[in-house]
Amino acid sequence: MSFTKTTVEELHLDPFTSIGSDWMLITAGDERGFNTMTASWGFMGVMWGKNCIEAVIRDSRHTLGFVEANELFTVSFYGEEYRKALQICGSVSGRDCDKAQKAGLTPLFIDGTAAFEEAHTILVCRKLYTQRMDIARLCESEQHWYKDGDPHNAVIGEIVTAYTR
Repeated sequence: MSFTKTTVEELHLDPFTSIGSDWMLITAGDERGFNTMTASWGFMGVMWGKNCIEAVIRDSRHTLGFVEANELFTVSFYGEEYRKALQICGSVSGRDCDKAQKAGLTPLFIDGTAAFEEAHTILVCRKLYTQRMDIARLCESEQHWYKDGDPHNAVIGEIVTAYTR
């Protein structure tokens, strides 16, 4: 493995760029089965005295079942050369094909969960909290995101280990 274990405090990761512009992969499962999805919405910060990330996953996403069924999940970040791979992981369903293979990503099983060799940063997260968003509680100005009735589930995970290249 070409990754080095590091601390969250040593990361040079701007969440606004890394999540919102560069995108991330949310992955859960293990050698017996896993799935991944591209995400461009989420948060990083401190919650309950722990370094955390919040990922949001729509009800319809196959990855949600893997996150719900496992204690751990990963959030990983990639260079621009993997933009097409992330587009694939965000546009095809793992129910229908092997997304990793289709995207040209190499599965990596680390700390009891799944990620990919091509990442430049991998955050191994322990699930602390999940909740389905109540669309009716959204401000009216934001309800347009959910016209299809497919809400997100907020998943807060403690970042237990960070790996970088």
